Amino acid sequence: MHYARVYGAQTSVLTPHIVSVETDISPVQLHRFDIIGLPDKAVEEAFDRVAAAIKHSGFKSPKVKNEKTVVSLAPADLKKEGPMFDLPIALSYLLAAGDIQFDPKPYLFVGELSLDGQLQPVRGVLPLVAEAKRKKKKAVFVPVENVAEAALVQGIAVYGVSTLLEVVDFLNTKKPAGKGLSLRQGAKGESLGSRVKPAAPTKLAPDFGESQFAFEDIRGQESAKRAAIIAAAGGHNLGLSGPPGTGKTMLARALASILPPLSFDDMLEVNSIHSVAGVLRGELLTMPPFRSPHHTSSYVSIVGGGANPRPGEATLAHKGVLFLDEFPEFERRVIEALRQPMEDRIISVSRAKGTAQFPARFTLVAAMNPCPCGHYGHPEIACKCTPMTLERYRRKISGPIADRIDLWSVMGPVELGELGKRDIVGAQTRAARARVLRARDAQKKRFAKNKNPGKTNSDLSPRELDDLVPLSPKVRELLEKAGARMALSPRAFHRVIKVARTIADLDEHPDVNDSHVLEALQYREKKS
Repeated sequence: MHYARVYGAQTSVLTPHIVSVETDISPVQLHRFDIIGLPDKAVEEAFDRVAAAIKHSGFKSPKVKNEKTVVSLAPADLKKEGPMFDLPIALSYLLAAGDIQFDPKPYLFVGELSLDGQLQPVRGVLPLVAEAKRKKKKAVFVPVENVAEAALVQGIAVYGVSTLLEVVDFLNTKKPAGKGLSLRQGAKGESLGSRVKPAAPTKLAPDFGESQFAFEDIRGQESAKRAAIIAAAGGHNLGLSGPPGTGKTMLARALASILPPLSFDDMLEVNSIHSVAGVLRGELLTMPPFRSPHHTSSYVSIVGGGANPRPGEATLAHKGVLFLDEFPEFERRVIEALRQPMEDRIISVSRAKGTAQFPARFTLVAAMNPCPCGHYGHPEIACKCTPMTLERYRRKISGPIADRIDLWSVMGPVELGELGKRDIVGAQTRAARARVLRARDAQKKRFAKNKNPGKTNSDLSPRELDDLVPLSPKVRELLEKAGARMALSPRAFHRVIKVARTIADLDEHPDVNDSHVLEALQYREKKS
């Protein structure tokens, strides 16, 4: 046999693709090994890794044979990236050379090979396994380090393997001979293939362990805590302003600790994103992610993109919290780029090669000082900023961005005497989490007919507000008068209704009344 086809896979942006790895060997007096199908540099270098791995696995290296070998990666118009094709290329070559025999159709192979035949972990395994299941594959072979995330997908056998030889001995139906025979024995004489077992399905449970930052650790700031609970309950964006050291960062992290745990489908989606981005690091996420990029982070690192588009921090915060400390200090175009995900919950990145869309359904928590020196409005410390400096600082946050932040809360200085007081550990956090869960359950029931279980109050469109959040004539009149005095935009007007609906859910009230609207109005940005 001089031709063989096995199956590998890769992700393009966040979309998984099954890739056919075909090998043709021509026994001519010419030594050549070509990989075709738009390979990048890492794929082109696979030949040296594969040749060495095959040699150290006890087979004859393709480098010492007088033959022309062509490896085709199809579809040919899809750019092939990364080292994850090493394992399928090696198996395809061994099949074509007649060194092994097995039916490759039911299987998918993913993994990078080291020179001695060991398998190295790769990124993006989780969505690839899900795609293999959709394509009716029977089993998938992945490096042992990737087994936990791969086994999240149920309904397909997942095998974690450490070496090329383990895969060969497990699948090969051809009796081994020659040099390879002695290399295929384990330390106790057993076949290496006998070590390969299907992985047990990975079962994840939410971890409500004590957070490093809890509501009990934040002294005072009851209004800001209330705003954080509302933001968590309805998925609303939150802005925090106050002098340095008043607990803005602690409150942002405490907010993340009271968010509802991820559903199983959300776990798959979030872990897939983190796997493709290469930031999973073996720890699977069961709780909403918390991302806190530094204010010097580049545009691409926050928004995503690049020559070969990759997800940024906004997408890594999908279903969780994106905390931007020192918000005005971020690059202006980074701040303005958040307009689309704050409104549409996606990020569109356009390049000459095409357009990529990244999910970005996050809760934004933007923290800032009231001025560059941080003491504007402080009762005891005088502000040193000039009026021009103060105005320039405020202008860094444009009106459209401020309009998209549902709740604004000012955190004032904390009296030192409050620092020694501490409530029962976990009591406030547990109570806040329970209220948030009840409010989310109410929203789930409300949106059940929309067949969108992950929807929150912050996601309601103007039409859905009219249908699902009806206001009595008295409440609407109150809101319209207050909106006119505060010069609310139509967007801000609708966001007040969304926040009021969340407050009513926290109060377990079926209808929005005037007290809910008045509280929602007090969290709007105060225009100077």
